[in-house]
Amino acid sequence: MSTPVRKRNRVRTGALALTAVAALALGTAATAGASGATDAEAAPAPAAAVAKDGPTSVAYVEVNNHSMRNVGKYTLADGDNVFDVAVIFAANINYDTNSKSAYLHFNENVQRVLDNADTEIRPLQEQGIKVVLSVLGNHEGAGFANFPSQEAASAFAKEMSDTVAEYGLDGIDFDDEYADYGNNGTGQPNDSSFVHLVTALRANLPDKIISLYNIGPAASRLSYGGVDVSGKFDYAWNPYYGTWQVPGIGLPKSQLSPAAVEIGRTSQSTVGSLAGRTVSEGYGVFLTYNLDGNDRSADVSAFTRELYGSDAVYTP
Repeated sequence: MSTPVRKRNRVRTGALALTAVAALALGTAATAGASGATDAEAAPAPAAAVAKDGPTSVAYVEVNNHSMRNVGKYTLADGDNVFDVAVIFAANINYDTNSKSAYLHFNENVQRVLDNADTEIRPLQEQGIKVVLSVLGNHEGAGFANFPSQEAASAFAKEMSDTVAEYGLDGIDFDDEYADYGNNGTGQPNDSSFVHLVTALRANLPDKIISLYNIGPAASRLSYGGVDVSGKFDYAWNPYYGTWQVPGIGLPKSQLSPAAVEIGRTSQSTVGSLAGRTVSEGYGVFLTYNLDGNDRSADVSAFTRELYGSDAVYTP
């Protein structure tokens, strides 16, 4: 497992024409024994995250509207990155009614980010910022909690890990919203599905980030058959912006974000209060959502002052 270094209800990311990467080599470029070479092998290895005294800061970016590059435009007064993890929001779990199976889907905006990894992803990694792909339901009945078998869950885990390898990403984020379980004749959530999925993904990605947006049926189904996958996650966070809610998962405080804020919508006073509580209560992660292309240094400084004792500097 890697060393630990949103959100609100939202409209669907959209089922546009572009589909997911088909099966490639199992595992990531960092996984021994992976079959075949991937494009990621030619990419420079991500830099180690800059050592920073304080919680890990996470930024979800709605790539339908905004560029991932915005995450790298914020530093502290001493030059350290404000954000440690950038989340591409979001790919989808879709359902093929012919094969009766789930598959990984990218709308045109997510596909654009991945296809332009050299300008959208690699510069962040070279700064020491990890880049993770979030996967979200898409109203088609397929979700993380209703795979009918271990084999089906493992097949979807392989699609995700193959994507991480192909595009040189740093991990996967699970967001169990908008699945609309039961649509297209799909099953309702079961107890084994998410455990099988997370177990397979962690086996494929032993050194990558796996995070949990703590919402939906999957988030309450972390144990099955004597296997508890809580410890396979690097992070878990509160899904309700402007609030404080400790995720109900067996991880240490250093890997949890009870605070969640939406940049530009959660008031700066609330942001500061939640950041201060994060520090005073000893939690190690601070979650932000919807970083856009405007100068948000005032909103960002509202939490960096509490977390790191510094204002944020915005560099266009």
